Amino acid sequence: MPILGLPEKEYMYPGFYSCPGCGEFLALRHCLKALGDKTIVAIPAGCIPTVAGLFPRISYRVSVLNIAFEAAAAGASGIAAALKAKGVKDITVAACAGDGGTADIGIQALSGAAEREDDLLYICFDNEAYMNTGIQRSGATPFGATTTTTPVLGKRQHKKDMPLIMAAHKIPYIATSCSSYPQDIFKKVKKASEKRGATRYIHILCPCGPGWRVDVNRTVEVGRLAVRTGMWALYEIEDGKFSLSAPSRGLIDPSKRVPIKEYLRLQGRFARLTEEQIGALQEWVNKQWESYKKMIGE
Repeated sequence: MPILGLPEKEYMYPGFYSCPGCGEFLALRHCLKALGDKTIVAIPAGCIPTVAGLFPRISYRVSVLNIAFEAAAAGASGIAAALKAKGVKDITVAACAGDGGTADIGIQALSGAAEREDDLLYICFDNEAYMNTGIQRSGATPFGATTTTTPVLGKRQHKKDMPLIMAAHKIPYIATSCSSYPQDIFKKVKKASEKRGATRYIHILCPCGPGWRVDVNRTVEVGRLAVRTGMWALYEIEDGKFSLSAPSRGLIDPSKRVPIKEYLRLQGRFARLTEEQIGALQEWVNKQWESYKKMIGE
């Protein structure tokens, strides 16, 4: 019997080198199930290529091209152009990068690919810092989180909103997901892979045990709390139309959201937040949801 109704075939070999309880590789596992055999993946520097193993071994059962940190989308664009020149139409080209390689170092290549309408799927695995190189802050690190390169009281800026930045490019499909919701990931990646002719973008929140300083047995729980508190909304923007996904749909009503304190208290990276700062962060979350409410026309 397939687990959670998802395909049984695995596209990651057992024994790869991720940290225990890694949200990123839980998400990647289900992305690859959705993408299937006819896929070429471009991966820049980060956890994804490092954990894959050392040459000549590889942890993935699909074709993979290692790309420079800043060039995941550029590499995927080149692969897509080569397939088009050869008349190959049944292979999905995917770029899989972390938040540093997406929101910071790689944003220029991603924006360029979207503007050119290159036929590729870009998936950002967002663990909210440069985890592979020692937990440095990125543009996707949230307010109040401590890293090895933030002030002692944590980051002073809010998280960069990459999905809505990509929405400004008017591409046909944008979605958010979370590693704690495998069926949501599978459905959205499958849908995105079947839309062709332009760039598609999926942004997946992936809790990181060491970087978030959370018990590795609780990464799924933490990811679900990120959604249930409204810190991370699950939605799609398809052909310009915004819609909340099932796990987030009822959270338009603020009384249905879990207080964000329940999410923050499980993570050592937020240990230095004061009650006043937690209140300010809760207010920011509430304002985010007011904007979502307007986007769905309520």
